[in-house]
Amino acid sequence: MNKRSFNARNTNAKAHKNAQDTVLPELRPGQSVELLKALHILTREGRLNQDSRRKLKQVEHLVQFIEKILGELTPVDGNALAVADHGAGKSYLGFILYDLLLRPQGSGWIYGIETRPDLVQRSRALAARLGFERMRFLNVLAAESVQVSDLPERFDVVTALHACDTATDDAIAFGLQKRAQAMVLVPCCQAELAARLRQHKALQLARTPLAELWRHPLHTREMGSQLTNVLRCLYLQSQGYSVTVTELVGWEHSLKNELIIARYTGQRQRSAADRLKALLDEFGLGELLPLRFAALEAG
Repeated sequence: MNKRSFNARNTNAKAHKNAQDTVLPELRPGQSVELLKALHILTREGRLNQDSRRKLKQVEHLVQFIEKILGELTPVDGNALAVADHGAGKSYLGFILYDLLLRPQGSGWIYGIETRPDLVQRSRALAARLGFERMRFLNVLAAESVQVSDLPERFDVVTALHACDTATDDAIAFGLQKRAQAMVLVPCCQAELAARLRQHKALQLARTPLAELWRHPLHTREMGSQLTNVLRCLYLQSQGYSVTVTELVGWEHSLKNELIIARYTGQRQRSAADRLKALLDEFGLGELLPLRFAALEAG
């Protein structure tokens, strides 16, 4: 090899190392670079593009919230911690949770619940390749997952990152049935209530000036989203959870940014149930009570 070729190769190697040094400090100690490459968060060269950086920031920020919660929990009946990841998609959250929190501990299970069979098969193959032995992926509807016999009777944490529309409600119903100690939810695409508000808009405009809040289509969508999450929080409080609502990351990273954290206290709030029912009546949404808030109707 001549001197010019050697110098060029050495320069390229240094540039590659400098690129990695720029990127890798953004990762947590011990974090699997191979995993992030397999998830296409990192490029083959170990770099992050702008979209991947936003995605990684969202997921790892959520992991930090879950990490704090897991540190405060006592596993049910002395069993290993069990975490359900609803609407798992490509399982970014589940894999990174396992890699950063459960793999170093040598215990705990992640159960990814996803309806698309191709994504489930891909996640299973990746878990096998990486030796993530305590990950399970189920190809099942979120609404039907509580009936799956392969799942534990109790879960410690239920998560749902950008589970679309009513899939977040299904995750909440799952958490209630599985008596989850905590739920960590980042809702997405809350379309159901907006559609119902749109359907009854003329009647509500004649009945109450409050309907001006969703007269225009953009406001209908936003009002439906806001009301959806308010009702979810009241429902969780009525079933014995304390609820915190905050931002996941800065709004410049994602518009789907509302984070709902619910911790089980066992103290059911009757006032929350009453207010939820009052809101449903006020907005002409009473038909949702048995559909989305079954525990209240049963009570």
